[in-house]
Amino acid sequence: MLLALICAATQVNAQNARLTNYVNPFIGTGAVKSSLSGNTYPGATVPFGMVQLSPDTRDEPDWDAACGYDHNDTFIAGFSHTHLSGTGVAELFDVLFMPITGEIKTRAGDKNQPYSGYGSAFSHDQESARPGYYQVKLKDHDVNVELTAAAHSGFHKYTFPKGKQARVVIDLNHSMKKGNWGCHVVSAQFRMVNDHAIEGYRVITGWAKLRKIYFYAEFSKPVKGNDFVDGGTQYFNQTVINGTDLRAILDFDTDDKPLLAKIGLSAVSPENAKLNLTTEIPGWDFDKTVAAADAQWEQELEKIKVQGTPDQMQIFYTGLYHAFIQPNNLADVNGDYVGSDYAVRNDKNGFYSTFSLWDTYRATHPLYTLIQPQRDAAFVNSMLRQYETYGYLPIWQLWGQENYCMIGNHAIPVVVDAVLKGLPGIDAERAYEAVKKSSTTDHPGSPFKVWEQYHYMPENIQTQSVSLTLEMAYDDWCVAQLAKKLGKTEDYQHFMERSAYFKNLYDKSTGFFRSKDDKGNFIAPFSPLEYGGNGGNPFTEGNAWQYFWYVPQDIKGLIALTGGEKNFAAKLDTFFTLSSKNREVNGNASGFIGQYAHGNEPSQHVTYLYDYAGQPWKTQQYVNKVMNELYNTSSSGYSGNDDCGQMSSWYVFSSMGFYPVNPTSGIYAIGSPTMKKAVMQVGDKTFTVTAANVSAKNIYIQSAKLNGKKHDRVYITQQDITTGGTLEFVMGPKPNKSWGAKPADRPQ
Repeated sequence: MLLALICAATQVNAQNARLTNYVNPFIGTGAVKSSLSGNTYPGATVPFGMVQLSPDTRDEPDWDAACGYDHNDTFIAGFSHTHLSGTGVAELFDVLFMPITGEIKTRAGDKNQPYSGYGSAFSHDQESARPGYYQVKLKDHDVNVELTAAAHSGFHKYTFPKGKQARVVIDLNHSMKKGNWGCHVVSAQFRMVNDHAIEGYRVITGWAKLRKIYFYAEFSKPVKGNDFVDGGTQYFNQTVINGTDLRAILDFDTDDKPLLAKIGLSAVSPENAKLNLTTEIPGWDFDKTVAAADAQWEQELEKIKVQGTPDQMQIFYTGLYHAFIQPNNLADVNGDYVGSDYAVRNDKNGFYSTFSLWDTYRATHPLYTLIQPQRDAAFVNSMLRQYETYGYLPIWQLWGQENYCMIGNHAIPVVVDAVLKGLPGIDAERAYEAVKKSSTTDHPGSPFKVWEQYHYMPENIQTQSVSLTLEMAYDDWCVAQLAKKLGKTEDYQHFMERSAYFKNLYDKSTGFFRSKDDKGNFIAPFSPLEYGGNGGNPFTEGNAWQYFWYVPQDIKGLIALTGGEKNFAAKLDTFFTLSSKNREVNGNASGFIGQYAHGNEPSQHVTYLYDYAGQPWKTQQYVNKVMNELYNTSSSGYSGNDDCGQMSSWYVFSSMGFYPVNPTSGIYAIGSPTMKKAVMQVGDKTFTVTAANVSAKNIYIQSAKLNGKKHDRVYITQQDITTGGTLEFVMGPKPNKSWGAKPADRPQ
């Protein structure tokens, strides 16, 4: 009886616990055994906020710590206010603050070498993090640092040791490794406003070109003196300094009270930086700001309420947290923002950037259409603003600027999906104009004149040709669907024809998509195991095995090319069991199950393809295997870069039991639910998924009901979800091979 009461009390406490308690910001922050980990940071931010205030464990972060932080490091260079979550390129790291005691080392030797004169050792047993809050003890300075944030503002709390000199370094030269992507500081400035405030800016170019970052900082104590440093030259107690290698060292009295520092950021002006700060954090109550950040996260996480094991809950809500870190609203509190043409404009609905679209169009944006429809509409309208000033939709947009990273133009499926699903506030005709123009205008990575001339990408004209052919064909299918909706019949037929160009690279003799030259000849030698990176090979961050399955718009056509469902399923069997590797594996490929590489996006839909071939129990097997073996609660909790929430979104969908194989179709293939219950808030309705008997062994679907009626289809639709209702699974330890196996039950 006592045990039953304890179990009941534990269940009630779990149900009543704040969802933010399940978020572990350290998941994905550091690899083990030379693997990938997620490349996420543990610092403080709020949902979709511009400021991400987090420690940098490198003087000049590079690709292996692109978020600025590596859990394996024992050194902190300082705390900068902007970061990227899960990307493969290190960028941002703006306006670094670091509290210190005593003197700092001066720069010696080559000015271009990293500078670590004020950094400190730290240990994880004196470090903690939760949504909207980060804390660490700096060993070398004996300073306890606490951080929190608002949308455009950061809030620092430094507890200095008694009797020690209290100083704060502000570094405007801290950035990714200089020279990478042409990174260098163009100009920078500090200006003392009064004895409690300092403002400044830097103009820096790198992965995003010519970014302007203004800041305004206030302190709870007066500045007793300042030392402005430009390179190796010091200027004491000056009011203003301009240069390209600037640091400010500010002195404060040491007493029993912590030093508080509030910093506002803006891409527009120092006045707007101050306005952002005074609007978002008007007072000096640090704990109140922490509570406000936690409340914002709680509100967003409540959009899906799940019941599972403690580890499942932790992975799920950390994943949802990572999915909601970006895109970031660059518009100031008054609506001002800087567009892709560097002109200042205004939109009270915000201007969002950080679009890792080659990744996030697959699952993250479909997730937004369900639980963040208003925000996803704002994301789309922000993309349309780039089209208006730039001529085509974003490919990889950062700080409002296009950096042309990756291939294709995957803003197209995001925009089309939003319109087809009826998200509010999007002009469908304007959206169609943008996707059509973006599908017919040559730009880096998508030469459409070549596409129209050859009906495939010849490798001797355009490298990464096979991946480009497959991905552009999918984008064209998306354009065709919007043309159909709007009654543009001629355009529909043209883009549907282009969406079938993938067939022109299929080699029946090998059973793979292969590169051709501009004469129509397959290029030899060929090995389906040989990897490509980001140029110089027909495949992008993968091989022919991994890209074979990338025809989400026409899986029936792919099955036909393979020789029918039996051959298709047999090829999937080989794909998941063939472990041999040829030559060097691309560094982005990780999380292997045979040739399946969950650590990078081209593979991530493939576990669900058995649903299309009448063997859904194998989808259930492999989806469950991925969730249980390639996600965990440690610092190496992801099998590859999280890529702005895509890896996380895969888990969020899959743990509930379904996934958008074709992200723009509004159809979700069913996998293997691991949560006992999931309740998704969709507008004013809820969609509930239950999985009776689910456990580590009971991974196979025995039967299902949708709204009380027998459900044998191995898919559900957007309408099934958004109209509200309940999807009930009964789980068991062995496959029920009759469930979902009929042709009529397969995804369309």
